[in-house]
Amino acid sequence: MTSYGAIASYLGAAKSCRVVGYAMNASHQLQKPIPAHRVVNRNGMLSGKMHFESATAMEDALKKEGILIKDDQIINFKKHFLGSANGIVVTTNYHFTNYFSR
Repeated sequence: MTSYGAIASYLGAAKSCRVVGYAMNASHQLQKPIPAHRVVNRNGMLSGKMHFESATAMEDALKKEGILIKDDQIINFKKHFLGSANGIVVTTNYHFTNYFSR
C-alpha cells in the first residue's frame, strides 16, 4: 500500500500527487496491469475508487489481499503503508517492484 503523494515524492515531484492519480487511472488501459488498487490518498481513503470498473472493485481487490476497510478507509493504514523512504522501486517496463508488496 502506498499513497499518490509517496509515489510523487519518490519521483522527485512531491506536489504532483494528482498527476500520479491520473496515471493510476490511465493504467487500467495497459496490457500489463499495475495494481492501482493499492494506491490511496495520504489518509488511507479509497479516493480513486470511482475510476474502477465498479463502485466496489477497489475495495473488493484490497479485501482479497487481507486489507480491512471501513467506510472507504483502510484500517491500520500506517501498518500497511510503504512510503518513498521504504523502497519504492519503479522499473521502466511498468512493473512495480517492492512497492506494492505488503
